[in-house]
Amino acid sequence: MANIAFIGLGNMGGPMAANLVRAGHDVTVFDVADALADALVEQGASKAATAAEAVAGVEFVVSMLPSGEIVKNLYIHQDKLLDVIDPATVVIDSSTIASEDAVEVHKTAKSRGIAMIDAPVSGGVGAAKSGKLAFICGGDEAAVDKARPILEVMGKAAFRAGPAGAGQIAKICNNMLLAIHMIGTAEALNMGAAAGLDPKALTEIMAASSGRNWSLDTYNPFPGVMDGVPASNDYQGGFLVKLMNKDLGLAADAAGKLGAATPMGDLARQLYDKHGDAGFADRDFSSILKMFAD
Repeated sequence: MANIAFIGLGNMGGPMAANLVRAGHDVTVFDVADALADALVEQGASKAATAAEAVAGVEFVVSMLPSGEIVKNLYIHQDKLLDVIDPATVVIDSSTIASEDAVEVHKTAKSRGIAMIDAPVSGGVGAAKSGKLAFICGGDEAAVDKARPILEVMGKAAFRAGPAGAGQIAKICNNMLLAIHMIGTAEALNMGAAAGLDPKALTEIMAASSGRNWSLDTYNPFPGVMDGVPASNDYQGGFLVKLMNKDLGLAADAAGKLGAATPMGDLARQLYDKHGDAGFADRDFSSILKMFAD
């Protein structure tokens, strides 16, 4: 079993840390919100008073934070964890941030002799709780291999996309596609319902046909069609619209810098911006169906 520091215990980080505790690892947690850390202590983790205290003497540091600025402040500018982390420690940042921010932290870690990977996740809160996340990693192959036993406790798969920052690019490509096919699925189901079709029957038809996709057969956006998804819980929980907006913004920024054409991604961003402004920012992203149904 490993000694692990986990920093950032929100909707995703909390369940991820809990899975490490349940697996028998010695986990020290830190979050700026004491209540989130206290909840992990009740499950068997140790609580640190500061981020620097959390990383003292550990083999792995895992962070799950909301923005690139916060990640850089934690590791480089304010908490300066890369100045105090032992060079034998492997750093795993699972935040979804701009690729260039990830590369900046990678370079600073490398200058200190510290192995680091960017490892954003796919799967949402449900997968975080069940330990079925997919980790999309960027960094040296040796560092990814060292991190793999820890990642596999929290997820069903860990992929290496390429060098530093590649995990972030692959993640935002995935989430841009996710937004696009969720919007298309919602449009199609809404149109069928407007014509009097049973959304559950229509789902079965499309799931067995060429329109099949994850948003349709695993995360259906139409209320009552599928149990255990946010659409059947008034779109509570899951992957929030405001987080999808964040990822679509990262995708748009990356596309602009790369000169890559993403007209569908741009349209998806416009629609999710409008949907968030309409009062759905804190609802699951599958609630985009409400834009068409209403």
